[in-house]
Amino acid sequence: MAPGGDALGTKAVGLATHLAASLCLLLAGIAIVTADEFRTAAISAAHVEWRAALDQLRSEINTQPAVASAFTFSGRRRLPAFDPRLTPALVQLNAVTSQIFTGIGRSPVPVLLPFDIAAFFDARRNGAPAGLPLSRYQADFRPADLFDAGPAGYDAMFALEPGDGDDMPQRTFAKPVEVQITGSILTYDISDPLGDKGEPVKALSAQYPDLRRFIREGYVRYAFTRFGVPYVVSIQCLDSTPHARRLACREAYPVAERFLKALRIAGGLPSRPRTDIASDIAERPAERSPDFGYRPSGDIISTSGFRKQSGHADVTAYSQIRFPLEKAPAFVRSQSLAKRRSNDKPLIPGASAGGNASSQWQDNFCETRSFSVGQCASGFGHQGQDIRPACSPRNEGAERCDPHQHAVVAVRDGVLIRSQRQQAATLQINTRNEHIRFRYMHMNPKNMDADGVLNGRQVGEGEKIGVVSNYLDHPNGTSRHLHFDVQVFTRDGWLWVNPYVTLISAYERLIHGRGREIGPEPVALPVVAQISKPPAVTHASVSPPVAHASPADVIDPDTQDGSEN
Repeated sequence: MAPGGDALGTKAVGLATHLAASLCLLLAGIAIVTADEFRTAAISAAHVEWRAALDQLRSEINTQPAVASAFTFSGRRRLPAFDPRLTPALVQLNAVTSQIFTGIGRSPVPVLLPFDIAAFFDARRNGAPAGLPLSRYQADFRPADLFDAGPAGYDAMFALEPGDGDDMPQRTFAKPVEVQITGSILTYDISDPLGDKGEPVKALSAQYPDLRRFIREGYVRYAFTRFGVPYVVSIQCLDSTPHARRLACREAYPVAERFLKALRIAGGLPSRPRTDIASDIAERPAERSPDFGYRPSGDIISTSGFRKQSGHADVTAYSQIRFPLEKAPAFVRSQSLAKRRSNDKPLIPGASAGGNASSQWQDNFCETRSFSVGQCASGFGHQGQDIRPACSPRNEGAERCDPHQHAVVAVRDGVLIRSQRQQAATLQINTRNEHIRFRYMHMNPKNMDADGVLNGRQVGEGEKIGVVSNYLDHPNGTSRHLHFDVQVFTRDGWLWVNPYVTLISAYERLIHGRGREIGPEPVALPVVAQISKPPAVTHASVSPPVAHASPADVIDPDTQDGSEN
């Protein structure tokens, strides 16, 4: 060994030891720094088998030979798989069906609808009157109440009127049955203990070999895969005996199965291949808020879960959204179990206008309800989060607060899903990287009808869609707050996930400050005075117990639209 080799070896070992120790400290430091970090959603992307879709389209239109001759199935060779010139038959199909289903060509998956393409084309070719009802070509389903296609896939909603449909069994439910279908190139990877279950439907096994029927979260669902793409047909119903004002799932079965039998390829166009989206650290403000604090996800009020079970901890920020209330401060806390005070009370100098003692938020996603929620340990929960705005004075210098001025806004650019008289308004987002829904509740249905908060309306992020109210089956049915929840598309259809962390990160962007996780015991936070203008901070609400209807009373019998506090 060269002179000094021992010394060099000793130094090298010492240096390696020092580096290893530093690395351990660094990793430990990162663990501490990132202990309250949030994650983005993990999403899988389907590989669409467009050749199989073209083969099915060819077989469907071949039932009318004269129609089949109008389609070109051989495109130019050596083109990228997503080039429209490679699939001229789809371009020709979209050109016609887009007049009925606007934007159908935007779907990157084959659009399956209960629409007899061959019969429709043949009628047009033979000069059929333009006034013929679309239900003639849609297995008696009336024109689509909603059709929305975008970079993630498509969603549609049809309805079957009472008495319509040949050979349909008589039913007790006296209103139209709404059927939804979604086909998506994106599915969210969530921990789902109930996922991929169901029973086969023998009558449809030849047409849909992998079809599963099951009841989840208030819907009967039929899930299947076609062309490598997951599709789900669903009808909101109750697993109960038939009733004139509440659709029983057993009465929904024949409607859904009629819908499935009628499905045909109506459009869509190949797009650039997608890749899976891995979960990552969610972006949040760097600067800390001095007074916004929140308890950890899953830390619900003690014993408030169904059968006293705990909450569901989920640190996923499912989407980067705008906060659903126009202004801060706002408080995410239980409105069913937490105490409350009237918003309409004298303002006290040195106290918050909302009469709230701190700005601490608390999860209530799995709070006791009769609603099925697969993410909660008991299988039942609240489905979303209660959001209570702070009170704001009617005008500068006023002594009392006006509870009717808290605007509810769109959290993203999207399309609204809501039929008349329903007490829930859902905002759907369909982009290249997201297929997600946000539901708002407790605004008055009559006001929403008058304001045009109805199926198909396009809204922009931050656009006002209503005001915070207290509607629950009837005016003054609950405390004044907004119920907000999140649904993501999976192979079992649209499922509720915990929106708590999504709301925290949205609120942080609204107030331009990062909150502080507090727990497990509550820690008092400073109260910020607010007289005329709400500062960009929050204060937790403190209030008396609220009496609520029994779980069975929470379903609106007129709308079949589940509502919860």
